[in-house]
Amino acid sequence: MPRHPRVASLTYAFGPGPITPAVKYLLWANIGMFLATSLYGPLREWLGLVPEYVIQRHWLWQPATYLFVHGGIVHILFNMLALWMFGVELERMWGTRFFVKYYAITGIGAGVLTVVVSLLPFPATRHVFGEITIGASGAIYALLIAFALYYPHRPILMFMLFPVPAKYFVMIIGAISFLNSASVNSRVAEFTHLGGLLIGYLYLKGGRGGFTAEIKYRYLKWKMNRLRRKFDVYSGGRSDWDRRVH
Repeated sequence: MPRHPRVASLTYAFGPGPITPAVKYLLWANIGMFLATSLYGPLREWLGLVPEYVIQRHWLWQPATYLFVHGGIVHILFNMLALWMFGVELERMWGTRFFVKYYAITGIGAGVLTVVVSLLPFPATRHVFGEITIGASGAIYALLIAFALYYPHRPILMFMLFPVPAKYFVMIIGAISFLNSASVNSRVAEFTHLGGLLIGYLYLKGGRGGFTAEIKYRYLKWKMNRLRRKFDVYSGGRSDWDRRVH
């Protein structure tokens, strides 16, 4: 019987690949907290971020616990989708330890910044003092700015419709949050979003790891290569001993 060549099967991939440890546990923690607050509503007010309670009742855990509280299926779905899409690749690159540190510092920092902003004497900020802020968006926006710094040309679907380079995607959502933050009627925690972007950027640009460490490494590598060329250094020795050293 004649043999026919096997046709290679086509494979398709969606998303960043296999899930990483920290992202997996964060997903489970958020889903578990969502189920708990759905079954027992008062947990949402106790664990969500209300600047008035942090200042007057000293509920100091709220700038951390608000990250795990969500208001509905759509809210948690989009946040967890973003955590998976951007967090997996960043954790794979950074390592679990740095990823967890970055997620915690930026998420909590965005919560603390929300409390500070609520104390400002402006109409757009004063109303934040008594309102509840929930959701992982502070840390998610920090992941977005990190993704844009490392992969500025990677396309991201804007509004799930058309692709936009990551750096422009973050600029657009940052501008939207900034413009919406001036409205006293906004029901979205815009200051928390902006806080995540700001703290994430400052941490990566000025911290001891991540983007700054990579820049320092690139600079050191460039400097060493320049010194090798200047002093005519070759691995394995030189064969031309009469060549001048510049």
